[in-house]
Amino acid sequence: MNYLQVVQVFVRTPQGSISHQTIALSAVLRITVLTQAGATVCDSPADVASKADIIFLMVPDRPDVECVLFDENGVVENLRAGQIVDDMSSISPTATREFAAKVREKGADYLDAPVSGGEVGAKAASLTIMVGGAQATFDKVKPLFDMMGKNISLIGEVGAGQICKVANQVIVAATIEAVGEALLLTSKAGVDAEKVRTALMGGFASSRIFEVHGERMTKRTFNPGFRIELHQKDLNLTLSTAQSLGVALLNAAACMQLFNACSAHGGKSWDHSGLVRALEIMANHEIGQKAK
Repeated sequence: MNYLQVVQVFVRTPQGSISHQTIALSAVLRITVLTQAGATVCDSPADVASKADIIFLMVPDRPDVECVLFDENGVVENLRAGQIVDDMSSISPTATREFAAKVREKGADYLDAPVSGGEVGAKAASLTIMVGGAQATFDKVKPLFDMMGKNISLIGEVGAGQICKVANQVIVAATIEAVGEALLLTSKAGVDAEKVRTALMGGFASSRIFEVHGERMTKRTFNPGFRIELHQKDLNLTLSTAQSLGVALLNAAACMQLFNACSAHGGKSWDHSGLVRALEIMANHEIGQKAK
């Protein structure tokens, strides 16, 4: 997901529905179309904090969140009591709790709210949003979440949203891998994989991943989407969290190795459905290729 898509959800919403809030944007969004739509441009994260009641951020990883919040001209420089910081990045639950504690020292509140749904969900304002934090804080931000998503859940205290997100990424990765295996098997057996996919969409094997990513596999469209390198980052979080808890995640670890193989073949920027390419290399067969 990129910032522009999320901001578009805000600026196209009727002003009356957010009149009780101030929404400000950092300088990275200094884009003419946004300012023309009514967005406020700020010079730094600290400037955002001076103008906004609720501050959203969504960046790739922990160091980026830490930079936005705590570096020079970071958000915390101008935080005040009553404000809310809402981090929609996917990062470590442990780091999330550490950041929340520092923000609370300023008298502000904190939510972690990672998302699922990808570029399609961002554009359609249909994201799944998994939230960790206090109920009262969640209730204040919920009208804004409603502008971005359709399935919005308060999971528990701060950090719970991140745990939910890594669980989501385990399911997504394992399902992509299973879909890839199934379609690769049918193709190498000399059967039309797309016809198999269409037939199975009417049965118990049907899923959103089978529908969308299965079609990507049969049509060979691996432009992202959600990049493999981002899913690698999420599975790194998953596996490190599992190790700290003494939990064995066999399928998650296997999927991580397949993503690593894709990356080694120049695929870190492929859509994560491109995981199937690692399976294809091992099978010496590409889905849709005429069976030898």
